[in-house]
Amino acid sequence: MLTTDLLHASLGDPLLDVMNFLNEIAIRYPEAISFAPGRPNEKFYDPQQIATYLEAYQRYLREERGFNDARITSLLFQYGRTNGHIGELLARMLEKDEGIRVAPESIVVTVGCQEATFITLRALFSKPTDVLLVGMPCYIGVTGAARLLDIEVAPVPERADGLDLDALEARVRELRAQGKQPRALYLVADFANPSGRSLPEPARHRLLELAAREQFLIIEDNPYGFFSREGSRKPTLKALDDRQQVIYLGSFSKSAFPGLRLGYAVADQRVTDAAGQHQLLADAFSKIKSLLTVNTSALSQAVVGGMLVLNEGGLLEANQEAIRFYKTNMDATLQALERHFPKSEAWARDVTWNVPDGGFFLVMKLPIEADEALLEESARNFHVLWTPMRYFYLGTGGEHELRLSCSYLTPERIEEGVARLARHLQKTILERQPAPQVRAG
Repeated sequence: MLTTDLLHASLGDPLLDVMNFLNEIAIRYPEAISFAPGRPNEKFYDPQQIATYLEAYQRYLREERGFNDARITSLLFQYGRTNGHIGELLARMLEKDEGIRVAPESIVVTVGCQEATFITLRALFSKPTDVLLVGMPCYIGVTGAARLLDIEVAPVPERADGLDLDALEARVRELRAQGKQPRALYLVADFANPSGRSLPEPARHRLLELAAREQFLIIEDNPYGFFSREGSRKPTLKALDDRQQVIYLGSFSKSAFPGLRLGYAVADQRVTDAAGQHQLLADAFSKIKSLLTVNTSALSQAVVGGMLVLNEGGLLEANQEAIRFYKTNMDATLQALERHFPKSEAWARDVTWNVPDGGFFLVMKLPIEADEALLEESARNFHVLWTPMRYFYLGTGGEHELRLSCSYLTPERIEEGVARLARHLQKTILERQPAPQVRAG
């Protein structure tokens, strides 16, 4: 008979229960307005377009690549290259949309960005003394993957303007003094999940210099970079990378649609073996992937390939309507918060939130604890859902914070959802305020 001590220790970690708990809450309260999921809005999806994309990709294979019908059939229906078959199109997309110039051979197409994350971590972390640095708060897909792979994680705090680089430098030196090796830093530089924060451009240059000096790699994850709300888009760390310090992770869940389950890793670093032979890091990634998922869905790749062909090689212009929509939603959320949490009201004075310059998420700070009990009451009595920020911290942190995602809702639902949230928090804050002291006469 199996006992828990015979299973991997990570299975007892509360971190691995987070997604199940959030899904259960959503299922039990389907009528609730949900600010919990970072899902794209479905108004941009048309099932009929899938056939159009597949046809466009087949035309591309026939007319530009010179494939005959038999070869096209084999490519779409059979097992394929482990690294994927749209690397050339992705390389064009990266140059057009992000100013990133890489060879197609350095791109590994993956089953969602989560697989790209697992492969990257498995390849880079070989010793018990290797440590993964992460900005804190951090997306649980990364910290959870590190937990499953028995990789030590060292948190580095964020500031209002993104990762605290002074704290990062101090943490690297502290780890080295302990005999540990900071191997890589995971970072979402643009509109991070969960905080919504972005790293200013001068800090990006400083971070690359710091990584070169201290000899660690940067794993840059960029699912939200298109969706800027204020000002011009900042260059990605990979676009600024002239030393091959950055492994770049991408996803089509937001720029196309999540059902594709398609992501990729750009690993253009050179690896030298004991005999002095060189290979791309992408080749090492390919070996891991071959034993993890064998290869990535040829049909999903064909859909993305067709989208790229029909949009002249990029997806940024194709997402302009979505960019405007998510900007409108973030604006609507911020304006609703201002209306429903007025600073003229005593109960609301200690309720604050950040103002992201893009993306899907923002964080509220409360004078009360934002725990699972508060979420349960919010869902049951006020029919509104959100995500406790404590899930995104290692150890302590985020106890008085919650995350709101504004991507999936309409502005009208955002207004009603924020109003419900305000009624709940007003009631709870007033109930938990200490009773006024009565002075003896």
